[in-house]
Amino acid sequence: MSEQPVRGQFSIGEVLAQLRPEFPDVSTSKIRFLEAEGLIEPARSRSGYRRFSAADIDRLRYILTAQRDSYLPLRVIRERLASWAEAGTEPPGRPPAAAAGGQQAAGVSRRQLLEAAGIGEDELTELEDYGLIRRVGRQYAGDALAVARAVAALRQYGVQARHLRAVKAAADREANLVEQVVAPQLRQRGPGARDAAARTARQIADLTVRLHATLLGSALAEAGLAGAGPAGAGPGSAAGRAAGFPGPQWHEPASAYDQVPGVSGQVTGPGAPPAGGLRSASGR
Repeated sequence: MSEQPVRGQFSIGEVLAQLRPEFPDVSTSKIRFLEAEGLIEPARSRSGYRRFSAADIDRLRYILTAQRDSYLPLRVIRERLASWAEAGTEPPGRPPAAAAGGQQAAGVSRRQLLEAAGIGEDELTELEDYGLIRRVGRQYAGDALAVARAVAALRQYGVQARHLRAVKAAADREANLVEQVVAPQLRQRGPGARDAAARTARQIADLTVRLHATLLGSALAEAGLAGAGPAGAGPGSAAGRAAGFPGPQWHEPASAYDQVPGVSGQVTGPGAPPAGGLRSASGR
């Protein structure tokens, strides 16, 4: 690491303070992991402390958004960052696929969705039939690609679209809960009432997702399927990271999205799913 004590002006704690409103699960160990992987290179003070510049924070914001919203593996992110470095430009604060302000990306056509998600016509039709993806006119909602990629990744483990009806129903119920909580704000007539309600809704949704991950980890622990940590939500588990446990060292998870057909190949090795997969209640 080069000695550039003048370039960095923010400590790692100040960086976390700037990033956590948008990325609640970011931690010191995760930033150190990204540095160890060569994705960021903060300067060092004379006493050895990391010092981050505004460009470093924009780079981190890009990396975190690419992982969260586009499910990009670190390998792809690293390649993109390298290409920008060769061109002498800095990466944007967030990937182009993500709209500013946390809004969903613009809609995509059916062909674009099929190609980007690496799924077939029959698979997309099935996602529509079970209400996991919706189309408005000739375009699909901005989150359709994320849903399609997630379901395609789950299929590698034998999970089919029909098994995910309960997940969709739970998401709808949680959305209704959020709507009820922010309803009084929406009824206000102030100029910023709707924006305030939207911010509140995002905050409640984030807390709900983290609670869901923790409860899921607890349920897996009771079934004897959780890893180390309290109730399966310890630092090393996905639930633990979602619940905000920083852990002694943040490890890049073996993302299922790295293994979606059309993205980077099939699942292989010891972690490959069993051939049988799940069966629905009807046995199909």
